[in-house]
Amino acid sequence: MTTKLQLGDIAADVVLKDIKNIHLSVNPPTGRVRISAPSRMSLDTIRVFAISKLDWIRQQQRKLREQERETPREYLDRESHHVWGKRYLLKVIEGAWAPAVELKHRQMHLRVRPNMSDEKKQAIVEEWYRVQLKQAVPELIAKWEPLLRVNVQRFFVQKMKTKWGSCNPAAKSIRLNTDLARKPRECLEYIVVHEMIHLLEPTHNNRFMTMMEQFMPNWRFFRTELNRLPVRHENWSY
Repeated sequence: MTTKLQLGDIAADVVLKDIKNIHLSVNPPTGRVRISAPSRMSLDTIRVFAISKLDWIRQQQRKLREQERETPREYLDRESHHVWGKRYLLKVIEGAWAPAVELKHRQMHLRVRPNMSDEKKQAIVEEWYRVQLKQAVPELIAKWEPLLRVNVQRFFVQKMKTKWGSCNPAAKSIRLNTDLARKPRECLEYIVVHEMIHLLEPTHNNRFMTMMEQFMPNWRFFRTELNRLPVRHENWSY
């Protein structure tokens, strides 16, 4: 069950779950506040907890507002695009050939037919990112399955506006955001491990945090790095 909690000028989503402890997060890119609390905890108790964290919440929201943003993509020559955390300058090459994307030195070559619309160029690039991610994920799953003693039946790659990944423990599947192909590979590995641990523990409770510390002690660094890197210009909705 989700409830809205108003704390002066700050709105928070309160989600009651079957957990032991209360958890607070300020989520990119807009700084939306989310509180996960034990199902038996009263709203008044949650409000008192949130008020005690208002200074921290505002500090995190300020950091997110100041985060570097990518300008809207126009798919023009010398436009910056990122692949696995590295910056490439776009070079649009028109001709009578099948559309394709290729990395050469520090350039991203986008081969398109003459007079192709920006929307079609975007679709070509987005599909290329999706393929890069689909090729990178199986090796990571194979690496971590024996370490975590889990089995991933299927994984999916798609555009996701509000999160980097998700997990379906019942189906033993994970879902990953195509934008991860723009970030360093270490950030992708962190998200893959995060979602695979959800196969063992669906919630972000103490057991989940303990396993994250056990298997990836520096996971907080990767989370910070992932959220520090330039994000899309668009305003995501939750």
